[in-house]
Amino acid sequence: MSSSDLPLPRVAVLLAAYNGMQWLREQLYSILDQAGVDVTVYVSVDKSSDGTHGWICDFAGTDTRVVPLAYGEVFGGAAKNFFRLLREVDLQSFDCVAFADQDDIWLPSKLARAYRQIMTLGCDGYSSSVTAFWPDGRRAFVNKSQAQQKWDYHFEAAGPGCTYVMTAVLAEAIKSHILDHRQRVDEVALHDWFCYAFARAKGYRWYIDPTPSMLYRQHENNQFGVNSGSKAFQSRAGKVFNGWWLTQVRLIAGILGTRDLILISRLDTSYRMALFGLSLRAWQCRRRLRDKLFFALICWALMFKGPGNG
Repeated sequence: MSSSDLPLPRVAVLLAAYNGMQWLREQLYSILDQAGVDVTVYVSVDKSSDGTHGWICDFAGTDTRVVPLAYGEVFGGAAKNFFRLLREVDLQSFDCVAFADQDDIWLPSKLARAYRQIMTLGCDGYSSSVTAFWPDGRRAFVNKSQAQQKWDYHFEAAGPGCTYVMTAVLAEAIKSHILDHRQRVDEVALHDWFCYAFARAKGYRWYIDPTPSMLYRQHENNQFGVNSGSKAFQSRAGKVFNGWWLTQVRLIAGILGTRDLILISRLDTSYRMALFGLSLRAWQCRRRLRDKLFFALICWALMFKGPGNG
């Protein structure tokens, strides 16, 4: 049997949408036009006011590869919407599972390249660099492929969640875990961070591809963008100092039951000493050099600030 006679890998694409009519058509066609894979797109629409769900249902009536989930819930953020997709979609008949936002443009080989890398490298999770683009026509390469570190997954995602492709085995394991911890998982703000943390904490292999797989749209409605520029820095710093960051670190570690970095649990009992210990391990807690330096600095800043909001 020649390679051309082999069945195409089956990929479940989980797409979370909210008031997405401005960009959704272009995104959806770029997914359905993926080369070398058999795609089914499951769409969960957060309760919207622009007709997004109705449009998806009409589209699904003309293309059976698009499957809308039941409509009417208010999720209030992308993470809860993606966790809902993981909980409710039957993933067992697929080879891989991918996440999709509603407003990007996928390169035609995105999924086929991801599947090939997963098979070739023997990894369980895949993400990639992206090409960011703006309404004024600017484009910028965003490299996410810095070397993974021993504890980076406790503090950051593996790049934008819309680049994630996971084996069905890994996706099913994540699904089982979020079903077992439903209430606490609903407090997790970033699904991509959680999924990467789960994979690394549970011994699954993850590969971050330096080659961009998609055009990553930047606009005022991005929940989280490319983390560049002064506004992005101010936003990140604000989340650190208002307690959000350490709350999420402790929440995710608690849900996963990890004990490999005991300093996280010691934040509850020996706050300043735990932060001091983390600052000394900054080089193993983030991937990018500037983020390592920033990590050490914020640990010291939070030590002086005290545990009031941390």
